[in-house]
Amino acid sequence: MGLINNWLHKKDKEQLHKAGEKKSQAVVVAEEKPKAPKKKKEHDHKDHEAKPVKSTVKVSAGSAAFKVLVKPLVTEKSAIAESSNKYSFLVNKLANKNQIKSAVAEIYGVAPIQVNVANVEGRAVRFGRSLGRRSDYKKAIVTLPAGKTIDIHTGV
Repeated sequence: MGLINNWLHKKDKEQLHKAGEKKSQAVVVAEEKPKAPKKKKEHDHKDHEAKPVKSTVKVSAGSAAFKVLVKPLVTEKSAIAESSNKYSFLVNKLANKNQIKSAVAEIYGVAPIQVNVANVEGRAVRFGRSLGRRSDYKKAIVTLPAGKTIDIHTGV
């Protein structure tokens, strides 16, 4: 395929070259002036390069709340915290507190009082000789008003 493509490109270049000769014979084309180099601006420094910004999860109607709340965190520690109306969830890494609050209100029908968020680093693990690492995740601890509860243990 490479030989055929090279042959076709040569053919195209020859046709363009011939077309250029015909134009130069009929009309005198003004030569382009070389462009002056751009002046360097004083505020242009390599030290201040733009850093990529993490975008947040876009929450809209429908299943967007399920994109924010990944799953409830069911551990012994979280089960003990449920007695003081604190529920734990694994959430999307890009979700913020406001999005988590609105997602809990949308899914469970209870508006939280407070949302605490923790970024958890994955632990280093071993599988025989090989080393590995568990995934990082974001954990949200949602505090509900007194007297309100949600059932996160159904289907577990």
